[in-house]
Amino acid sequence: MQPPRTKIFINAAARAVDTEALEHRLAELLDAGGIEADISTARDGQELAELAQSVAAEKYDLVVAGGGDGTINAVASVIVDTDKVLGVLPLGTLNHFARDLKIPLDLEAAVQNLIAGNSIKIDVGEVNGRIFLNNSSLGLYPIIVREREKQERLGSGKWPSFIWAAITALRRYPFLDVRLKAEGEDLVRRTPFVFIGNNEYIMEQFNIGMRECLDKGELSLYMAHRTGRWGLARLALRALLGHLREENDFLAMCTREVKIITRHKRIRVAFDGEVDILETPLNYRVRPGALHVIVPRDENQ
Repeated sequence: MQPPRTKIFINAAARAVDTEALEHRLAELLDAGGIEADISTARDGQELAELAQSVAAEKYDLVVAGGGDGTINAVASVIVDTDKVLGVLPLGTLNHFARDLKIPLDLEAAVQNLIAGNSIKIDVGEVNGRIFLNNSSLGLYPIIVREREKQERLGSGKWPSFIWAAITALRRYPFLDVRLKAEGEDLVRRTPFVFIGNNEYIMEQFNIGMRECLDKGELSLYMAHRTGRWGLARLALRALLGHLREENDFLAMCTREVKIITRHKRIRVAFDGEVDILETPLNYRVRPGALHVIVPRDENQ
């Protein structure tokens, strides 16, 4: 079997590493596995997204994203609905996508996963033509991301920036007036946040924020209703105790499509940790099996 023609994109801003040493080590590991790769390093997410656009027309079989969830999203967006396979080198801070797919977080183990080459098809979410691999949200979280990025530009570290951004968002605590159409229902809510996941998220007890699978062909929708700051803390406590779905002020449902209407013509929307401004209404849908991705082989199969 011929080794896959491989392209690797590294986001140098994803982690404080020596990029030259990283490229050299990657080339060594891949060469030992019989794979020769073309490696490109970008200074930031914007440059990486621009570089990745060229890969659609190239004859690569395996396209690898080295970075956090935003980096993986940028690369996946170019190869979705093609025969190209996505590889992941988790170099970010949280690495939600890699964790949910059980991709090793250790560099050498992640490269061995690429060499093994076991690929599956997974779903992607889409809103107004933009894809997301993890989730998309309105309300509090886009504010937190925007404030975090502002603090990072001023020289603060990622975690101090995140904490300051969360405090800022909770201090403002804006509400959204939204109308949702999903599963034949027409819902009107006043809410601090709307969260749309690519497949179902665990929202209770100690596995909050994780997914058991990414191939059920559905979106998950979570939304609080008229919940203040203390009410949000109560919901968090109820989630830890496993009783969140019993809350009258919390909506959880699975659907294939959802339309969100607001009084705003344009609104900030978060996708996999990045924020953009989209025109409303927001039309969400799931695209089943639209992305090939390399994952560890299931030993039970």
